[in-house]
This record gives sequence, structure tokens and C-alpha cells, in this order.
Amino acid sequence: MQIGPYRLKNQLIVAPMAGVTDQPFRNLCLRYGAALAVSEMLSSNPEVWDTDKSRLRMTHAGEDGIRSVQIAGADPELMANAAVVNVQQGAQIIDINMGCPAKKVNKKLAGSALLQDPVQVEAILRAVVAAVDVPVTLKIRTGWAPEHRNGVHIAQIAEDCGIASLAVHGRTRQCMYKGDAEYDTIKAIKKQISIPVVANGDILTPEKARFVLDYTGVDALMIGRGAQGRPWIFREIQHYLDTGNKLAPVEMDEKRQVMLEHLELLYKLYGDFKGIRFARKHVGWYLDQEHQRPFRAEFNRLETVEEQCSMVERYFDEFVAY
Repeated sequence: MQIGPYRLKNQLIVAPMAGVTDQPFRNLCLRYGAALAVSEMLSSNPEVWDTDKSRLRMTHAGEDGIRSVQIAGADPELMANAAVVNVQQGAQIIDINMGCPAKKVNKKLAGSALLQDPVQVEAILRAVVAAVDVPVTLKIRTGWAPEHRNGVHIAQIAEDCGIASLAVHGRTRQCMYKGDAEYDTIKAIKKQISIPVVANGDILTPEKARFVLDYTGVDALMIGRGAQGRPWIFREIQHYLDTGNKLAPVEMDEKRQVMLEHLELLYKLYGDFKGIRFARKHVGWYLDQEHQRPFRAEFNRLETVEEQCSMVERYFDEFVAY
């Protein structure tokens, strides 16, 4: 798949997820075979750029792979300016968010709320594309509500405005993350436009990845929640796409190494206080089985880096011994 001058090595992309796809997570997914990892959503409002959260999201030092930065907002001028600033700071692709269903984003008429206003969609896309000399991509949902699926129309606007590729989550804003993703709208979008289309939503297994590719005819897949606690899902999917066979489950020694490295990177990026809290979330995803609930409950009460790392080590030591 080609995005502007960038040729992706395969069809697997890491979805941008607020509070999840920070640099440590992106780099782990890239190491395990993702071709592209899109950063967390960054507000186009410059008034919030001085916060610690925004500064970390706008930092690309040490970034592996192609640097794709997602921006969100409702004002064409602010969005264009945000794109320019991020390109100046190292972004190689600008991704526009018109898919986020969160209330705090939608109440500002940003994210998937924009799908209700195709005129504003066009104004934003034209402003951003004209403002930068790097590829601009777009992420949408299939529409605002099941009875208002206008994804095909939005996709045609995107192509007309010079968008380099389009990612589509197979739910409407009203659906949030409930129910099953539907791929008929994504299939229809792929048939109507010539730019690359990326399918997103409920791609949790290698078999599902194969099905979605075959059913929709899209150019690539975007993996979000399926990679939480499983950065190796990209390796598993690619192996299945290449061979038709499933890899053996990741071994415990490798899982231990990845988890401890991930924790170390979180502490380094966020500092001990915030790093400890981010670690709770990620460890909860790595160890998400019912029988691991007592471990998660105890881990979430720990307040120091040393305690967290020691408890993870002890968990795997006891597992091996058992």
C-alpha cells in the first residue's frame, strides 16, 4: 500500500487510540510487524499544546518507522495550523480524526460529529491538504447513526480533496464500540473511490483479518483494541496471511520480556508517578484472563516502580514453577 511517497511493507497498521498509542506502544507494534503506527489524537487547539500530555504526543525523537500524527478539531484554520506545526516537528503524514465517538470530542463538533456536516468536512480537508506538503490521511466511521450511514459520500469528498488514504471503522458514532462492526459500508466505499482504503473494527484474530481483507477488498487493515496487551498480533496476522497457518501462542519468556520492557519505557516517558498509572492499564491488557483478576487487583494497588516490576517478575517465576 502506498501513502504519498511511502510504500508500506505490509497491510497492517496500528490504529490511533487516545491514551494507548504512545511512543512505547507504537514502537513495540512496529517491532512485531506493523507497517505503520498512527499516533494518539492531538487537539488542533494551540491553547492546550503546552500541557505535558500534548508535549509528549508532539515529540517524535526516537520514533521508529514513518511518523504519522493524528489531529482533531472542527475549525479549518486551526486544523491547517496544527498540521503545519506537527510537520515542522517531524510528522511525515498528517492523519485527520473524524471517527472518535467520545462525548468530550463530539460536543466540540469534532471527531465523528463532523460526519453530520459534509460541507465542514470538505472545508477542513481542503485546508489541511493545502497547508502541508506531506500526505494527509483521514479516519472516519461509517456514519453518524445506523440510519444515517453516509460513509460513501464522505469518502468521495475525501478523494476529491486530495486525501491520500482513508481508514474506516465499521461502526457509526451512535454505535460507539457496541455490537459487531459491519463491513458492507467499507466494501461499498472501496468500490466507489480509487485512493487506498483501510478497514478497522473488531479485527482481533488472524482469521478475522483474512476475512475482512477478502470480503471488503481493502488495501490494508487497521488494528486497535486487538493489539492492546498483544503487540505480537501483527506478527501472528502477517504469518497467517502469508502461509494460511497460525503461529503457536507467544511463549511466556517472550511475554515477560516484552511486558518488563514496556513498563520501563512507560516510566522513562512519563516519569514514575504517571508511568505507574499507565502501567496498570497495560498490564491489565497483557494479563486479562479471568484467573488473572486477583493479580491485576493487587498490581493496581502498587505505588512504586520497584514493586510493579518485582510483581511482574514474580508472576512469571511462579507460572514457570507451576
